[in-house]
Amino acid sequence: MGSGGLELPPGDEGHEGNSADVPPGTVSLARPMETTSIGPELDWDADAWREVRTRAQRAGRAYIWLNLVEQRLRAVVAAVLRPIYEPVHGDEWVIAAAGPAGQEWVQRAVAVREVSRRKGYLLDPADDNVLSFLTLPQLRELMVQHWPCFEPYVDDRRDVELALDELEVTRNVVSRNRALSEAVLNQAERASARLLDALGAGGDVPSARRLPVDAVEDLVGDRYADVVAVHPDRVRLLRQFPAEDIFGGARRLDAVGIGLNLLVQNFSGRRLVRLAEAGCRVRLLFLNPASSAVKRRERELGMKRGELSRAVEMNILHMRRVRSRLRDPGAFEIQVYDETPRFSAYLVDGDGADGVAVVQSYLRRSRGMEAPVLVLRNGSRVVTSDEKNEGVDSALFPTYREEFETTWVDSRPVS
Repeated sequence: MGSGGLELPPGDEGHEGNSADVPPGTVSLARPMETTSIGPELDWDADAWREVRTRAQRAGRAYIWLNLVEQRLRAVVAAVLRPIYEPVHGDEWVIAAAGPAGQEWVQRAVAVREVSRRKGYLLDPADDNVLSFLTLPQLRELMVQHWPCFEPYVDDRRDVELALDELEVTRNVVSRNRALSEAVLNQAERASARLLDALGAGGDVPSARRLPVDAVEDLVGDRYADVVAVHPDRVRLLRQFPAEDIFGGARRLDAVGIGLNLLVQNFSGRRLVRLAEAGCRVRLLFLNPASSAVKRRERELGMKRGELSRAVEMNILHMRRVRSRLRDPGAFEIQVYDETPRFSAYLVDGDGADGVAVVQSYLRRSRGMEAPVLVLRNGSRVVTSDEKNEGVDSALFPTYREEFETTWVDSRPVS
């Protein structure tokens, strides 16, 4: 019996909704459809999951850059405008700075702040102010309105505005969780780096001149010791980090390996001569082409007898020709070693805090071009944990530098 006094029919076969046997005064109930799915297919295949992860990774990187820019711009606005408006307007200095033109968006920020207070969303008392609730376009508006106040601290207004324009596309895409293309992400990362540099918050790591500090490295670099990049092979390394960027402008270059192809075949002899004449000291360690270790390596790689030896000899001869053109050949040292080769390492400015290293382990069945590549940054880690500062004890750079020095001592010079 239903709540309205109507009798509900039983759900057996003899009492269908359209049956003539249904007693008068009853309500007919439609049976659910016999179906095994609801609308379109709900399962995601491997391609769908791959696409979702790619979108999440790109959005995460973009968010980190946008967060850094917004925090820096908020700090700059506060440092410049607060001393002007706070003495007169107190806690409402942001409202006063917005002026009549910004009344609408500043009042919206005030309302969002009050809602956040009531719902307990303000987890840090330092964020309990109107400035913390302004968006990137609103912070930009404050800067533009008061540009004469910012002009002594920022070199070029046009550069700042252009960078913010480029970021606006990314900001809208990320805030609405839409697909972010790789090209737009790359543009946003470049614009963010330019903007942070213009606002006086560029990377303070010495090696940033050669290997720019990435935003993700800036935040989670302590998880990976001093490894700042990993490439599956040398081709992809050179695509992202060309030889000119690795070796150009070096003041010291130490390299150890079998044939040192990364340097010899990708950095011209003329450039090496100019580099050495500019004061760079070079030490190159080749595997002795006449050693038994070369023959073992040839067998591992399935090469013809003497093929690797001749390749190493050619590289050594090329470096000897470079050395012969220098006014100070003593600054360009070439030596050979006879030990089993375990890795190749190119240590650029390895004696200082601005050093960068490119390291590859030798695999039994893979040539150097095909082996994975690690890129290391010298010195202590970019970011260290507040709870535990392991410093350089967890770094890889000193390990390879020590291996180079030990091998150098046991090697023989090439005349």
